Amino acid sequence: MKRNSQLLAITHLSQLLDFVTGIGGLIVPLIIWAVKKDEIEDMDEHGRSIINFRITMFLYLLICIPLVILFGLGFLGMLVIGVFYLIYPIINAVKASNNEEPSYPFTIKFI
Repeated sequence: MKRNSQLLAITHLSQLLDFVTGIGGLIVPLIIWAVKKDEIEDMDEHGRSIINFRITMFLYLLICIPLVILFGLGFLGMLVIGVFYLIYPIINAVKASNNEEPSYPFTIKFI
């Protein structure tokens, strides 16, 4: 197995496609992870981190919807989640380039 830091970084940055396409930020990293997890060293770890992060953030967004209706606090939650969606893929792309482990805070490990 070889290590490809550039592909790992691109996998993290591909999450930002959500801001352009809506759902590409989940589909593209999922495809890259599924295809390359056995070929690229650490791709399995990075791919799992990304997918867990995406699923967790989606669940947090679902929780924010009733909070918008009930208390209006959901808007604040959605703003925080939006900032996480923007900042943490970039931070983890830099970490992947520097051969460091990915770190997504507040993420539930599903896979």
